[in-house]
Amino acid sequence: MIQTPEIFGILNITEDSFSDGGRFLAPEAALAHARGLVANGADVLDIGAASSNPDAKPVASNVEIARMAPVVAALKSEGAKISIDSFSPEVQRWALAQDADYLNDIQGFPDEALYPALAASRARLVIMHSVQTWGPATRAEVPPAEIFARVSDFFERRIAALTKAGIARERLILDPGMGFFLGSNPDASFTMLCRLAELKRAFGLPLLVSVSRKSFLRKVTGRSAAQAGAASLAAELFAIRQGADYIRTHDPGALKDAILVGQALDRNHSVT
Repeated sequence: MIQTPEIFGILNITEDSFSDGGRFLAPEAALAHARGLVANGADVLDIGAASSNPDAKPVASNVEIARMAPVVAALKSEGAKISIDSFSPEVQRWALAQDADYLNDIQGFPDEALYPALAASRARLVIMHSVQTWGPATRAEVPPAEIFARVSDFFERRIAALTKAGIARERLILDPGMGFFLGSNPDASFTMLCRLAELKRAFGLPLLVSVSRKSFLRKVTGRSAAQAGAASLAAELFAIRQGADYIRTHDPGALKDAILVGQALDRNHSVT
């Protein structure tokens, strides 16, 4: 039976995100999009104000906060669950002060100076692996045969450091990274997708998977980011069947519908 994951709806308040950069920079546009994501099935809004794609420009922490502050305040007043997507410790401290429900760090929380604040908070932490180890994605070449071991080793070290600092293990969510975060070879991402169940068994922690419109899907299909909806949905459904507990997506409505159809098919198939 296909399970129902928590759906993170992607809200990019950025100039140069690879799929929708610049569309939601204005607070009113960001709020309208956020409300649409929730209406279409997003359980959590994953809000980022600095793009992590290889061609993105650096964004100062105070600019990140200024872009997000009015949007986060309005959405929290409406009862939305909020995830802040940032690898800046200054922005992460701000997010904790806003009582964010989740922090999502593409570097997996490497800054030990932040650990006491993380331990004192209630936020769940999305620990993402990336081959870059620091900063936005790059076009690094990583042999696909090595990727699972690299991801596993990273999580072992990072989980140990966080729990030693007093952060409860049950607050942790693992994201193996996808696309350029696993390297420029698409097979690295496909390898990781195929081994999600193994990764979950190894650590006994929930998994978040973010494949929506990613480069490895576009490279295989020859589609643009705007045309990658079908490829994204196929990979998301596969990830769910491999045990993903959270899916981060641009299109929660399509994913929600596909899950409902899959569950109906599973029910009826089990009867025949």
